[in-house]
Amino acid sequence: MKAIVNVFLKTGVLDSQGKAVHHALNSLHFSNVNDVRIGKQIVLQLDETDKEKAMSDVTKMCEELLANTVIEDYTIELI
Repeated sequence: MKAIVNVFLKTGVLDSQGKAVHHALNSLHFSNVNDVRIGKQIVLQLDETDKEKAMSDVTKMCEELLANTVIEDYTIELI
């Protein structure tokens, strides 16, 4: 089973990398972009067939290592 984890800054947390990309896009005349938020995607290949167990394990991974839950949120998709 594959787990796709998307980690992104919580609303209200300054995203300096996103602001820099937004500024660069405006400089390149892409003026229709209102905001940019940068995140990361982590793809895990799991040796697990039970979706409930996989979700529990990946959630624990996110809480303990993959995401800084003070400033980041995450989503998990199991495939």
